[in-house]
Amino acid sequence: MGEGKSGRHHACLAVAFVLTALSMTTVAAAADFDNQRMAPEREWAVIVSPYAWAASLKGKGSLAGFDTDVDVPFSDIFDHLDFVAMGNVEITNGTWGVYFDGQYVETSQDERALAQEIGIGIKTTTLSAGGFFKAYEAPLGGDTVFGKPRTVSIEPTAGVRWTKLQAEAEVAAFGLRTKKSANWTDPFIGLRVNADLTDRWNLFAETDVGGFGLGSKISVNAQAYLGYRMTMFGHPTILRAGYRLLYQDYESDDFTGANKFRWDVSQHGPAIGFSMRF
Repeated sequence: MGEGKSGRHHACLAVAFVLTALSMTTVAAAADFDNQRMAPEREWAVIVSPYAWAASLKGKGSLAGFDTDVDVPFSDIFDHLDFVAMGNVEITNGTWGVYFDGQYVETSQDERALAQEIGIGIKTTTLSAGGFFKAYEAPLGGDTVFGKPRTVSIEPTAGVRWTKLQAEAEVAAFGLRTKKSANWTDPFIGLRVNADLTDRWNLFAETDVGGFGLGSKISVNAQAYLGYRMTMFGHPTILRAGYRLLYQDYESDDFTGANKFRWDVSQHGPAIGFSMRF
């Protein structure tokens, strides 16, 4: 195969990897509500948090014997995005809680190889579930606008994150279509910190480490957000903006049986969202 054709295959693979990784995301916008003490006992609440994460990608990928560098800004992905949905649901009484997070992304693109147009579709699903408890809490004085004491708290967390990548290629001229997928599950452990800066402003930070060779070789998640309290549609709400980094190093046999599928990529960029308490 000539250098031009090989380069096109490498470019195609790079774009597929980049588009696939868009959905690797979670914004922990609900966490601030957990640090509000309820007297004389804590109340259970459901917190719904839609969000978006503008992730650029940097790393390396391998599929079907092709190796490629992944180095693409998030703005390049918009040209190929078909559908995206991201959200988080948390159930907590302020001391203990569980959360469920999900992202689903569909992308598509057209490439040319051997004078034929090839349609490539990528679907990515990421589901996370975990629990946390408030191990430490200290008062900072005064109340938030929601009428709860201002505090700083530390919350250990643990859970699992499941990722599925599905690719479909179609050569319309020949009526050919093929579909392949890979999936893995990463256990993780981490720590969350909440600090009420003022009655309205809050700082949230989280980091976790996972994989441990059970899914990925290693995965690292780190994120920090500045939140602003307000009321929306009669419900306590926090608007959030911050930054997130997610690194995954996963490897397995690919669909050829003779080569390795490798996803060794960092995703990083700004994130925005809001949390509404019910």
